[in-house]
Amino acid sequence: MKAASHAETDRANRPQHQGTFAALKLPAYRIFFGALLMQMTAMNMQMVARSWFMYELTGSAVMLGAVGLGSALPILTVSLFGGVLADRIRKKSILVAGQFASALVALGIAVSISVGAIGWIHLFVASLCQGLVLALMMPARQALIYELVGDNTLMNAIALNAAAMNFIRLTAPAFAGFFIAFWDIEGVYYIMTVLYAIGFMFAVRLPRTGTDRRRESTTIQELTEGLRYIRHNANVLAILVLTLFATVLCMPYLFLLPIFTRDIFLVDVSIFGRLASWPLIGSLLLALGESSARQGLLISVSGLGALAGSLFVASMSSRKRGLIFLLSLLLAAVSLLAFSATRSYLLALIFFITLGLGLAGRLALSNTLLLSNTDDIHQGRVMSVYMMNWGITLVGVFFVSILADRVGVQLAVGGSAGLLAVITLYYLFLTSRIRSLD
Repeated sequence: MKAASHAETDRANRPQHQGTFAALKLPAYRIFFGALLMQMTAMNMQMVARSWFMYELTGSAVMLGAVGLGSALPILTVSLFGGVLADRIRKKSILVAGQFASALVALGIAVSISVGAIGWIHLFVASLCQGLVLALMMPARQALIYELVGDNTLMNAIALNAAAMNFIRLTAPAFAGFFIAFWDIEGVYYIMTVLYAIGFMFAVRLPRTGTDRRRESTTIQELTEGLRYIRHNANVLAILVLTLFATVLCMPYLFLLPIFTRDIFLVDVSIFGRLASWPLIGSLLLALGESSARQGLLISVSGLGALAGSLFVASMSSRKRGLIFLLSLLLAAVSLLAFSATRSYLLALIFFITLGLGLAGRLALSNTLLLSNTDDIHQGRVMSVYMMNWGITLVGVFFVSILADRVGVQLAVGGSAGLLAVITLYYLFLTSRIRSLD
């Protein structure tokens, strides 16, 4: 049985394709969208702030990997239970609790910096806590989209989520990087606290969709049954396996960016000549002399391509989604390979635009294909396994960071991207399991 909601009849009667912003016509989704904006803005600021601050404190690529590992451990050990929780109780309650906990974690780091009691161990513990929050919250948040919009608007809603996240990637990391360069790191964490608090207020206003499901089976039995369901659902299993390869081999670059921006991509502002003497432009160019600003700008420009990719997916029909998913993944792999091979900051910015385009298509379509190929009573558990991919990725980041210390960050990231391209070509030309999905 499908989870009941106040908009079920309206959703059922909607046509399959309703325009780029169809999901935003639903009031419940607009509230969800507001909570998502606040959470993702804070998380994208944290992406720059935490990695930059850890590298400033330690100067170690291994410690950059370690802070990623801190987030990975709870995701690897708790995500499956988060999926069971999402299939048992109202997903709104989980989302509300997660937003509140995220605000507390950000506030704890901000206060620690203010009183001068901050060290790498605090960042590691905060990473652990944030990983625990994500492990318990994300399966519910992903599955809640279905309850709010239904089948017909699902791909549009997920693509709009991705578009919002990519617009935030276009602005929030650059803001965080320039804020650190001009002012201080603690201000970023206080801003993150406020954003999480606003997201909490949005989440409280969400409608009560679904039901609390009382079951006689134990948590372990439900977990085992969910894994058995995945093993026998060939489409879901194939998507999860390829997504695992994609995240493990592609995403480590994000955590190793401080090494690129501090040691490889240097910017000599004197080459801009008279532009450097103009007050506003000169200040921005001067800020690019700081590694934090270069890092933030790189992440932001990737959001430019990602925003375009997400809006494209939001506008497309439900045909050849598997093929476009594979092409998006191939574009991301090739772009990352080219990025890792250059020492030019300008070329790196260009390659990050196409990287963002490919990653946006991969993210939106992997979520859509998973949810559309899963029955509603297993969606929480399927999405929890999907979330575990991110945890495994963060473990991969740790080992790639060790490799980067041994052979150099460009070779480590480029080798991973090249391997991903080969795997994607296999799925594109030698098997039709994913390519044939609509």
